[in-house]
Amino acid sequence: MRRLLLALLPVATLLSACTSTDYDLVQTASISPRFQDTDPQDFGGRNPHRHNIHGIDVSKWNGDIDWARVKNSGVSFAFIKATEGKDRVDTRFNEYWQQARAAGIPYAPYHFYYFCSTADAQADWFIANVPKSAVYLPPVLDAEWNGESKTCRYRPSPETVRAEMKRFMDRLEAHYGKRPIIYTSVDFHRDNLVDQFKDYHFWVRSTAKHPGEVYVERRWAFWQYTSTGVIPGIQGSTDINAFAGSAKNWQKWVAAVSR
Repeated sequence: MRRLLLALLPVATLLSACTSTDYDLVQTASISPRFQDTDPQDFGGRNPHRHNIHGIDVSKWNGDIDWARVKNSGVSFAFIKATEGKDRVDTRFNEYWQQARAAGIPYAPYHFYYFCSTADAQADWFIANVPKSAVYLPPVLDAEWNGESKTCRYRPSPETVRAEMKRFMDRLEAHYGKRPIIYTSVDFHRDNLVDQFKDYHFWVRSTAKHPGEVYVERRWAFWQYTSTGVIPGIQGSTDINAFAGSAKNWQKWVAAVSR
């Protein structure tokens, strides 16, 4: 029972802290972008820069990273690719998470789900390659369609998708003691996740519109709003994300989930 209460605490903390008002920070004052963007989008009044907490997600394709510069630029968290499917590990994962930790940036590993492998095989692979010390923030399940894959373009039924996701996340939660975050894209969410997994935090991709316009009644915790961001310490374009709540919400949530 104690483990269950600890698992539910972060969810209750974040969801109770982010009301419909502070969740979107609908103030009308003009706010300058926190980071440059090589292809900035006009989000109108509900733009991501109204949120106080921003972070990045990275993989081996980001190359060498100066994590101290990243931290000093104002980045508050990093999602770091760890594994894919049942047999791939990102070659920069161990380097990235250890350097993020040394720089004082809260970090979390993510797994890119492969629908041509079983949930258990992928959970086994993730657990074998991601030590508990690499899971400071909750682990992330990246669930999206990958039409560019040369090895797997299989699209299971929504029922199968949800059952596999739940099995994978249950395995990770049992091992790490933290309920995973779900990352998803607009089309995958529309096909499989509308009105589902309401007791999980969602990290949503929406690079042209506010998530409220494209995700049906979805309460989100993280918003990936650009893939063309400019972050000091990283060469080339970088994904940037906003946290839904205030700086105070963020501090409370990190304190809860990093225990």
